[in-house]
Amino acid sequence: MTQDFASLGLAEPLLRALQRTGFTTPTPIQADAIPHLLAGRDLLGIAQTGTGKTAAFALPLLHQLHTARAATAPHSAHALILAPTRELALQIIESFKQLGDPRLRIAAVIGGQSRFAQVQRLRPGTDIVVGTPGRVRDLMGTNELRLGAVRHFVLDEADRMLDLGFIRDIERIASALPATRQSALFSATMPAEVEKLARSMLRDPVRVAVTPAEVVVPRIAQSVHFVPQAERSRLLVDLLGDQALARVIVFTRTKRGADRVAEALEGAGHGVAALHGNKSQPQRIKALDRFRDGRARVLVATDIAARGIDVAAVSHVINYDLPAQPEDYVHRIGRTARAGASGKAISFCDPQEAKMLRAIEHAAGTAIAVASGAPAARAPEAMPQFVRPARPAGQSRRRSRRRAA
Repeated sequence: MTQDFASLGLAEPLLRALQRTGFTTPTPIQADAIPHLLAGRDLLGIAQTGTGKTAAFALPLLHQLHTARAATAPHSAHALILAPTRELALQIIESFKQLGDPRLRIAAVIGGQSRFAQVQRLRPGTDIVVGTPGRVRDLMGTNELRLGAVRHFVLDEADRMLDLGFIRDIERIASALPATRQSALFSATMPAEVEKLARSMLRDPVRVAVTPAEVVVPRIAQSVHFVPQAERSRLLVDLLGDQALARVIVFTRTKRGADRVAEALEGAGHGVAALHGNKSQPQRIKALDRFRDGRARVLVATDIAARGIDVAAVSHVINYDLPAQPEDYVHRIGRTARAGASGKAISFCDPQEAKMLRAIEHAAGTAIAVASGAPAARAPEAMPQFVRPARPAGQSRRRSRRRAA
């Protein structure tokens, strides 16, 4: 693997920005993807969050914008990046700001924020647009966002896009892009629908892959408490009595469940913020800001936060409810152990959910240890602990139903 960013051929200002942010060695997805993107190739990247994939497409794009600066027409952009959620779009923008030239013009085109302000930002033209499919298509329809000058197109979290029902918006957006462009598609999994989408959008793409088991499992200590639903709230409060749980994300399956857990923790005296689909965009931003700056020790979230939320130094992830889809377990626990750090993932499991737990172990490619010596922790008799091989990165999975997140 490449030993440092300098050997990748990136422009000197980018190397200085990487040095300022403390990044010296590329991750596997960065080492594999960056040379191909710098060479102008289309790319199909299979990588989950926490692998450094944002920088894998951001650095080549910034390099190309730096070496070939050009004016933009009104309401136009040189690059378009699509993300499935507002939170991921804003996180991508922050990454570009950390790595890019301060003069870089970048616009967020997302729902839940002022449409008027976004149009004003686009009016003189911009270098990069980062957006969600619905708002991008909306502004295309009124000609307030024009895609005829786009030279670089990135579709991030493609499998999540399909899960959320954005396929028609994506197809409409892609049809408006110039035929001559560089495109990259990133996805954590590669079901048949994503393969089909990649074939329609990419020209002779290079395929690079980092599997979840290679990246997540070795750095995360995983454990499970067998506990009935009615006892989970008490167990969670007891666990949070340990100050080693310094910054914690608690995942629930439903929005109502997230609110109930947040209320219980607040009543127990813990600083807590809640994040789910019923929250407005200002409320979501406020919740994440409180969690990032330490005013809230605990963030209670649905799977809307499982991908794309990059908060430093998350010490623990707690699955209050097991995820509906086994693959989502890997995305959830990937909120910890980021940037080379270690972390811990704790799951609550009703004894009747043993089959679901086994499916999760299969997806993660590892056995999950039964917690010992903790309140309410007990394993059902004869509960098997085993390691099964992780699913190959290219293997199709059943498309998830749209979840209430």
